[in-house]
Amino acid sequence: PPAGEGGKPAAAGSLSRVRERAGVRVQNARMLRANGTDAEALLWRHLRSRQLDGHKFRRQHPVGPYITDFACVEAELVVELDGGQHAQADALAHDERRTQFLQDQGWHVLRFWNHEVLAELAGVLQAIAQALITLTPALSRQRERELNSHGRRFEARAFEKYQGAISMKQVQDAYIVA
Repeated sequence: PPAGEGGKPAAAGSLSRVRERAGVRVQNARMLRANGTDAEALLWRHLRSRQLDGHKFRRQHPVGPYITDFACVEAELVVELDGGQHAQADALAHDERRTQFLQDQGWHVLRFWNHEVLAELAGVLQAIAQALITLTPALSRQRERELNSHGRRFEARAFEKYQGAISMKQVQDAYIVA
């Protein structure tokens, strides 16, 4: 344990212990960013720099004791990518606990298999875009006026771009709404 004042061990709930835990989570997040999967790299290319209707995503974002694959803080949306190891019984139970924790913290969770991202990227992006439309807080007055004067630009662009990728039922089934 890190030393507290005067070389004494820090108490379990002390500020130095909290900072140590936060530092470990940040280091783990950095390591995960550096060693991501091909599916994570591909999806990140489309989520980074506010490319999806201006929503900012963070990669390997710490939330409580967990590190999420992608998080849009403003919409409280987490996108998790699962590889084959997540199909095992103990991993499924862990993923359920993790999802429940995130939902208890107010986050909405979308889960996709890595192979879905690699094979059906347009459908995955469409599901994320639909979730963002559903979850985004009320529009500002300026953005509301923009949309009223120009129509629902993004929805039309998203439909044209991802048209026919997957059905709306599949979009709805793709995410869990808390």
